[in-house]
Amino acid sequence: MPELPDVEVYVECLRQRIAAQPLEGARIASPFLLRSVDPPVSALCGRKVTQVSRLGKRIVISFAGDVHAVFHLMIAGRFRWAKRGAKPPGRIGLAAFDFHDGTLLLTEASKKKRTSLHVVGSREQLVEHDRGGLEVLDCSLAEFAGRLLSENHTLKRALTDPRLFSGIGNAYSDEILHAARLSPVRQTARLDRDEVARLHAATKATLKRWLHVLREMFRDRFPDAGDITAFRDGFAVHGRYGQPCPECGNPVQRIRYADNETNYCTTCQTAGRLLADRSLSRLLKSDWPRSLEEMEERIATGGTPARRSSPKDTGPR
Repeated sequence: MPELPDVEVYVECLRQRIAAQPLEGARIASPFLLRSVDPPVSALCGRKVTQVSRLGKRIVISFAGDVHAVFHLMIAGRFRWAKRGAKPPGRIGLAAFDFHDGTLLLTEASKKKRTSLHVVGSREQLVEHDRGGLEVLDCSLAEFAGRLLSENHTLKRALTDPRLFSGIGNAYSDEILHAARLSPVRQTARLDRDEVARLHAATKATLKRWLHVLREMFRDRFPDAGDITAFRDGFAVHGRYGQPCPECGNPVQRIRYADNETNYCTTCQTAGRLLADRSLSRLLKSDWPRSLEEMEERIATGGTPARRSSPKDTGPR
């Protein structure tokens, strides 16, 4: 799912191309895209764009007359900028929005069709799409600490909770926690002042760094669909399972759950402790290696990182 740096770059690239331009036409190609009825999409046509902004992970295109198009790209939704009158591409095309200088295409390379568009008719209705997360790029340490410590969660969950922090997802939370040298499963209630300050600094520095990188990358062009990704060259840990940590050289580890995984470094973040994968820890219990060294020792002696027990294999051999 596009996160704060990616969404900000989308907003800036859109602003350069459609600000103050009237929307000449809107073509909805997928019946799953539009999630609102009143006002209709046709209410946007003929109105000038007054603002393009980010609302958490959502992109808002505002039009004259206090009408707004709210896009949530979810995991696979992407924008493309094409020549005027371009058609939505094949089976992945969701919609096309025609402006004088070109056409904004919306695509989704997934069968699940989670990308959404809401058309709202007032600022008051727009606020309903705001999850309330703190904007972290300019927040103070006190503001950050207040949100972080307001509920007791793991750091991974706290950073990715849109009610607490705005725009941070699976990828950048991994990078932030690595930069802060903190475990993803550390409980927020157990943090001391120095650790909170370290996390605050790492959050701002990591997001600003990647926002700068992406701005430079798309200074003169609109992002292609493959340019907006959760897996980037230059990431320290996210998407780099088994590869060397850029700081210590030890292999990056992971915790897998549902369709996501958390990547981390045992040396830099967990004092050498190997975190148990949720599904495997239930299956393997005491067989799960407690450290990176134990896992490597098992491999070196011809074993596996952890012996899987079958239903009939309930005890030691």
